[in-house]
Amino acid sequence: MIEMNWFLPTGGDSRDVLPDENSVNRAPSHAYLAQVARACEDMGFEALLTPCGTGCEDAWLATSSIIPLTSRIKFLVAFRPALLTPTLAAQMASTMQRMSNGRCLVNIVTGAEQAELARFGVNEDKETRYARTAEFVKIMRGAWSGEPYSFKGEFFDVTDATTREVPNPVPPIYFGGASEAAEKVAAETVDLYLSWGETPTDIKERHDRVAARAAEHGRKMRFGIRFHTIARPTSEEAWAVANGILNSMSPEAIEAARADFLNTQSVGQRRQYELHGGDVTKLEIYPNVWAGIGLVRGGVGTALVGSYEEVADRIIEYHNIGIDAFVMSGYPHLEEAYWFGEGVMPILREKGYLPALEGGPTKVFSFR
Repeated sequence: MIEMNWFLPTGGDSRDVLPDENSVNRAPSHAYLAQVARACEDMGFEALLTPCGTGCEDAWLATSSIIPLTSRIKFLVAFRPALLTPTLAAQMASTMQRMSNGRCLVNIVTGAEQAELARFGVNEDKETRYARTAEFVKIMRGAWSGEPYSFKGEFFDVTDATTREVPNPVPPIYFGGASEAAEKVAAETVDLYLSWGETPTDIKERHDRVAARAAEHGRKMRFGIRFHTIARPTSEEAWAVANGILNSMSPEAIEAARADFLNTQSVGQRRQYELHGGDVTKLEIYPNVWAGIGLVRGGVGTALVGSYEEVADRIIEYHNIGIDAFVMSGYPHLEEAYWFGEGVMPILREKGYLPALEGGPTKVFSFR
């Protein structure tokens, strides 16, 4: 069974990937985020990934505010371990798990551009941050164990860490990162290793390597992938939307992004750039896998583009190489959630890859 998730746009939303002064943008207001969340819940999405960063509303507060407005959908809360203690993180997730009736998942984000980290006063190098993350996760799990947990390591010296109650269920820990240091942390500590979209061959190579490392520690890893999506009734309609997005990107904007990507310290970001190298003629890197969004957008830059059937087939292909969870998104996030949720997900559901929709089909009156 596939775990199908969507993205909560706490950094704002638009029909444009790179909005300018002529764009009509949507603020990440409580009302709009709740609208996206309720729509995704109605369509059967499992969870909403909520990003972190100074350009976003705080992930913990934003998702907590939507708990009483939803009843089933889960919240995959992203946070940086360098910005709080592991016991506090354990307490926050444990409390949210009880307040939401078990709907909290956590996504630990260690990697970032140095400029973003500097805004928080974090100046450690990458290797140090990942080594700290490994200790952080061990302590967080220990605090959830139900027994006072003590730990003394290179970065933390904790005595009797605990939370009010053991969270039920214990939140699974999602984690991404393409560097060797990130893969090491993933193999040793987390539950699900998340990658930005690449070709099936490249993804399988990475995941096989992480799975082998996890096995050395007696652990079994789950895997997930991040994609944007442009799904329409026909392939022609979907590619017309993709071409419209490409045509909206000015050469100057593409060049400015290229300069940033060439100087990035992020291995994952560099891999996303290398999928296209800034060449607008080489954006379909695999059937229905389009790297055009990554010409100007940081983070995941690939999208599954095609008819409902084509996108469903591609998802099944990735699932067959070991992908358990998908985190999808699109511009704007409300409308694209409907295109995907009402077009692609019914096909996956019919083929047995998604659970049945609660309530089943409904009738619509034709007024005659």
